[in-house]
Amino acid sequence: MSHLAAAAELLSRFSIPSLDIALVLGSGWSGASVGLGETIGECELADLPGFAKPVVVGHSGSLRVVRTPGGKIAALFSGRTHFYEGRGTGPVVHGVRTAAAAGAKVMVLTNGCGGLNTDWAPGTPVLISDHINLTGATPLEGATFIDLTEAYSPRLRKIAHEVEPTLAEGVYVQFRGPQYETPAEVRMAKTLGGDLVGMSTALETIAAREAGMEVLGISLVTNLGAGISPTPLEHGEVIAAGKAAEPRLRGLLAGLLERL
Repeated sequence: MSHLAAAAELLSRFSIPSLDIALVLGSGWSGASVGLGETIGECELADLPGFAKPVVVGHSGSLRVVRTPGGKIAALFSGRTHFYEGRGTGPVVHGVRTAAAAGAKVMVLTNGCGGLNTDWAPGTPVLISDHINLTGATPLEGATFIDLTEAYSPRLRKIAHEVEPTLAEGVYVQFRGPQYETPAEVRMAKTLGGDLVGMSTALETIAAREAGMEVLGISLVTNLGAGISPTPLEHGEVIAAGKAAEPRLRGLLAGLLERL
């Protein structure tokens, strides 16, 4: 199993006994991770078994291991494999399973996404309270029945609110992609109870819960969804929104790592 080999290589490469926390830094989030904790070491993700170089602009494809102010060891994965790349669910959740095999008990999943609430301007971070998986896929195999009643940990969300009390919460809807959602699909997502739309996170959350990890999901609203936004959607918006929001996102991540 490649995630076991990757976990063994990770622990050996950085001479650490285990991980405590892992973060996946999605679109718009990588810059916010600079300066978080005391760096133990860094490498390219592709240097570890089972990982490939990210194909999305804005994902650096690196792994940095840091010691948090509280003395915990955290792995920061800058980049992820998306389901729309057509490689199946295994590569999509490889980072999550590697972190779990290396001992991490807490998984923080971040992403850049479209917002369905006009009160959330681009650059607004939103906690994920639940998700709707519209990919038609799962990383689970066979009769693997995982309870997702509290897929996104209430305990971790409470800690996030201690860091930033004004954080909103919403339901994340994962589409397959890579095309952006149509206005009709955005209306459907909203009718189903969605507040955020994107192309990641839900499948990773399922794998993390299978591994017994607590999950905290945070979306960065980078644009309004199709049909709500007055302009056509483009990936440049995602990068720009992340750059503009870096100070707020860095403060949020730093506050979390101090408390987790």
